[in-house]
Amino acid sequence: MSDTPPKRRPTQEERRARKGAARFYAVQALFQMEASDVPIGEITRQFEAHRIGAETETETWAEADVNHFRRLIELAVDRQAAIDQMTDRALVAKWPISRIDPTLRALFRAAGAEMLSAQTPARVVISQFVDIAKAFSPEGRETNFVNAVLDHMAREACAAEF
Repeated sequence: MSDTPPKRRPTQEERRARKGAARFYAVQALFQMEASDVPIGEITRQFEAHRIGAETETETWAEADVNHFRRLIELAVDRQAAIDQMTDRALVAKWPISRIDPTLRALFRAAGAEMLSAQTPARVVISQFVDIAKAFSPEGRETNFVNAVLDHMAREACAAEF
């Protein structure tokens, strides 16, 4: 017999938190991919090995639903053109996605990927990614903008929910 205690199943709140962390890491990874020109497979490996759930002397990185992280990254990369077009349609004509801050561009790509996966209700996706926008912009300047763009994207990607 083994001396290790059986693993307990995560609570629903823990599962939600891990999905939220996966979304946050996906935004960071998509940003890093664009900023560094490092292939997304390498970035994904780096996140899984050195960031997700990692502990250092100075900080502890949150645990994440790694499968959700991978799905968001894969779909965001595979469907980037469609997601970018959907984002462009949600933006004012004077603000094409290429003019948007790279962090917000990564956020819209991750959120668009989750909307296209149709595994999470659109309103949950919007709420979760607006919270992530708040984390990247503590002054809250972009949150109304992010909310409006994501709402428009969701009405296109998940029309049956509205």
